[in-house]
Amino acid sequence: MTQIDTFTDILRARSSCRAFRPDPVDDAIITRIVDAARHVPSWCNAQPWQLTITKGAATDRFRDALALEIAKGTPPAPDLDWPASYSGVYGDRRRSCGFQLYDAVGIEKSDHAGRMAQMMRNYALFDAPHVAIVTSPAELGAYGAMDSGGFVTAFTLAATALGVATIAQAAIAAYAPTVRQHFDLPQDRLILCAISFGYADDAAPINRFRTQRATPEDIIDWKS
Repeated sequence: MTQIDTFTDILRARSSCRAFRPDPVDDAIITRIVDAARHVPSWCNAQPWQLTITKGAATDRFRDALALEIAKGTPPAPDLDWPASYSGVYGDRRRSCGFQLYDAVGIEKSDHAGRMAQMMRNYALFDAPHVAIVTSPAELGAYGAMDSGGFVTAFTLAATALGVATIAQAAIAAYAPTVRQHFDLPQDRLILCAISFGYADDAAPINRFRTQRATPEDIIDWKS
């Protein structure tokens, strides 16, 4: 098997896990994931990403903090603006992913309460034993965020290669002030996303669906 075959297999094996077992991941494995992910490229080699990683009771305290903010009705306040819209094929893909998710857990499209309850699982971190908060310097703006996106991808792939399941969660960034206060993070760092991780509950139906992917023909616009 060639290196590209191995890499492609890891890419195809990775998925967004939405049901975790409580078993913690050993610190040495977490460090190994980060050690692999840190080799991704970045603008001017700035390497803007920083992680705050929880384990044990710290994960539960963060879950509780998010639940409290939601119960209070605190409005979302992300550091970066949400997408203005999902038009055309982007909206189609978004809807398709959502319908596949709801089908996997038996939620009818008309069941708005059920859909909302499933969405709120984001803030319980899908019961993951760990979460990594990804931040970048505000002064680097979109370019620091873009570089950090590459790091998030590398983290999830390295984790997959080591048998650790992940889900990157932009939803957590909706409560950036809460995240910043809870972890005592400096004001000059953007809260970009979270990565919840641990070992997948393979018996959970929600972990069995897979999204469709655009083909190379959909992606490439050749010029000669």
